[in-house]
Amino acid sequence: MASKDPVRRPSYTLTAHDAAIIKKRLQTGELQSRIAADFDVNSGRIAEINTGKTFPEVKAAP
Repeated sequence: MASKDPVRRPSYTLTAHDAAIIKKRLQTGELQSRIAADFDVNSGRIAEINTGKTFPEVKAAP
């Protein structure tokens, strides 16, 4: 059985600034899983930004 790290590190909490960058990267066709890895979050968080469930008021970064 594999040992688990006794100290669990929580995922990063995305900000509106992060969401703007993520939206720009999504527009360029970058994979959600790759963006998620760069931000240390679950790909579901990127999907929520992509669909407008979270940060709907944020525009893509220029």
